[in-house]
Amino acid sequence: MAKKAQDYRQLDDARLDHEINEAYRALFTLRFQHASRQLENYRALREARRTIARLRTIKRERQLAALAEQEKAHG
Repeated sequence: MAKKAQDYRQLDDARLDHEINEAYRALFTLRFQHASRQLENYRALREARRTIARLRTIKRERQLAALAEQEKAHG
C-alpha cells in the first residue's frame, strides 16, 4: 500500500532523497515492463508518478521553509 504524505514528512532529508531515488528506479522498471508488454498492473505507473510528485513536493516545501528561516535571520 502506498504511503501517505504525512508518512514521508516524518523522514529526514537523507532518507527522503533515498526514497526519491528509489521511486525513480521503480518508475524506470515499470516503464521498461510497459514497453516490453510485461506490465500487468497499469495503475502502478500512475501510482509511481504520483509518489515521485509527492516526495518532490515535500522536499520543495522543506527548501522553501529553510529559505524563509534564512530570510528571517538576515532581515
